Amino acid sequence: MIAPRLIVGLGNPGAEYADTRHNVGFWFVDRLASDLKATLAPQPKFFGKVGRAGELWLLEPSTFMNRSGQAVAALARFYRIEPNEILVVHDDLDLPPGAIRMKQGGGNGGHNGLKDIQAHLSTPDFWRLRLGIGHPGERAEVASFVLKPPRREEQEAIDAALDRCLVAWPKLAAGDVAAAQRILHVKA
Repeated sequence: MIAPRLIVGLGNPGAEYADTRHNVGFWFVDRLASDLKATLAPQPKFFGKVGRAGELWLLEPSTFMNRSGQAVAALARFYRIEPNEILVVHDDLDLPPGAIRMKQGGGNGGHNGLKDIQAHLSTPDFWRLRLGIGHPGERAEVASFVLKPPRREEQEAIDAALDRCLVAWPKLAAGDVAAAQRILHVKA
């Protein structure tokens, strides 16, 4: 991996969604921005809140999850950022709370944010940082599950995972995926 030039946190805009499981991507970008002393500010031409730390761009789309690709593509095209220089941070139902997986490319697992990004970039070959939120057990309950806050023990596990992501960040920033994965891919 070459060092990422764009980190995208996925979530839904608005105070009513701020603490929901679907917004873990926003939570990571907020923490990373704080660590890097970058300020996120609304940028209408990029359909989101944008910050910069050196050569690194941070983005939280202000579109709803299923339209995330509009923001990602707008910023990536404007700054000539290639898909393999983009890291998308998102919630993952297939991982337990606190689990983390990082990979490049692949399917979208039914995640509407990833699906829209793939469509707008015309490729699945961007990097993904998948943060586990668990699964409600029933497919019919997924929509309401992701739009509710985690239970206390789930939140603690997710917070610990976010902390691990920040510990791994210097390795990711240097493009050392193997070293970052050794930090990220521990048992939750």
